[in-house]
Amino acid sequence: MSNYPDFSMIGKATLLQIANKWALILMRTPLAAALLIALVIAPSVMVTTNQAQAASTVRLKAASAHGRNITVGLNKSIVIETPRDVRDVLVSSPTTADAVVRSARRVYIIGMKIGQANVVLFDGSGNQIASFEVNVTHDSGALTALLRRMIPGSNIQVEGVGDGIALSGGVRNPADAEKAMDLAASYVGDRKKVSNYIAVTAREQVQLRVTIAEVERTVLKQMGINLTGTLSQGVVSLSGAIDNPFSATLQSLSSTALTGTFGSSTSNVGATLKAMERDGLVRTLAEPNLTAISGEKAEFLAGGEFPVPIGYEDGKVSIEFKPFGVSLAFRPIVISENRISLQIKNEVSEISSDTTITAGSGDSSITIPGLRVRRSSTTVELPSGGTMAMAGLLRDEVRKSIDGFPFLKDLPILGQLFRSLDYKRSQTELVIFVTPYIVAPVARSQTALPVKNVAPVSDMNAIFLGQLTRRYDMSGGPRRGVKYHGRFGYSYE
Repeated sequence: MSNYPDFSMIGKATLLQIANKWALILMRTPLAAALLIALVIAPSVMVTTNQAQAASTVRLKAASAHGRNITVGLNKSIVIETPRDVRDVLVSSPTTADAVVRSARRVYIIGMKIGQANVVLFDGSGNQIASFEVNVTHDSGALTALLRRMIPGSNIQVEGVGDGIALSGGVRNPADAEKAMDLAASYVGDRKKVSNYIAVTAREQVQLRVTIAEVERTVLKQMGINLTGTLSQGVVSLSGAIDNPFSATLQSLSSTALTGTFGSSTSNVGATLKAMERDGLVRTLAEPNLTAISGEKAEFLAGGEFPVPIGYEDGKVSIEFKPFGVSLAFRPIVISENRISLQIKNEVSEISSDTTITAGSGDSSITIPGLRVRRSSTTVELPSGGTMAMAGLLRDEVRKSIDGFPFLKDLPILGQLFRSLDYKRSQTELVIFVTPYIVAPVARSQTALPVKNVAPVSDMNAIFLGQLTRRYDMSGGPRRGVKYHGRFGYSYE
């Protein structure tokens, strides 16, 4: 006989009265109250735990499941619940995925290494219960949650591909896409294992305005005396010449000279005076503008190309064309709404006769001109509408040389007859400014072309008045009803 009372003969109402009575008694002590609260909360905790486990549990129906694809995170597990008892488990690659049978109808599949494996379950009769294609990849759930938390407003999906991951979905700007790449590379450990298929919903367009301003001043002075002489006395005849070069500029500025001869036809002295002075001023102003989508490269060239011989074979000369002029290449990356990273390369070049090279001799000689180049390449970060001096140059070059006859050129006063003086000074001031703008397209009606207000004049005005163009106001129409004073228009003389 049992020592416990038999409650089978007691009604439900009586049992409820007994339970309520004991509840009132237990609530009078703190310890009992704590135990009662714990009993009430425990079922909800158990439900929450079961819900978390259900997210990683695969329940099979009565019918067999063959070839089912399952993705398991690296060092993660998934639970397989079967309709029949499992007797044998076959794993094709135990180093990639491991299967553990904890009970007759529950199997745990654990991701051990990145890769693929097959898992087949058999019952006690040797019949196949189910087969799985297991793909072990990086756990994308943690990275997906991190991306959504760090990049609000984005819709990025993460999928494992081999030993790497692939990012897809969309973000608002390229800066968010770059941030997602950095987070994924830190998560995987190698940027090369991250495939980026993120679409940018609004790709900004950046216009770069570059101003290249240069002023060059040049002063050249040359002065020299060349002497020639002939002495003839009986059977003795002597002749000589003193010809001093200009070594600072490597050439005389002009063939202008003053020549004088003293003496008779048999004995004479000739002197040639060469003196020249040159002042030069060169002003260069170039403002190339170029627009490109964020992340894309754009190039611009305003100039030309000149031929340069690069080879000679079988009587034929190979020619290669070299570009010159104003060139601009840049790649903008919009980091944020008001921050732009620029990779810029610009160049200003012109054909220069100072560095010409002559190849060959005689009629077959070829003169190859040189280029005078100012080039800069850098990466800067600016706000939209901000300006920065990307490059600057202040150069002051002075060359001075004296050539003459030894000893005689050092004589006071008279030494000037036996020497030449060559002086060259070049001063250059160069500065390059860059200004990026985040721009958007405008209507065609809001644009104006420089040729809009330029129209040729009639033959009568061109012949009798010497005019080239007619004048229009800035709106492009003729002057009607309004009197304008002074000069106006895009250009005037």
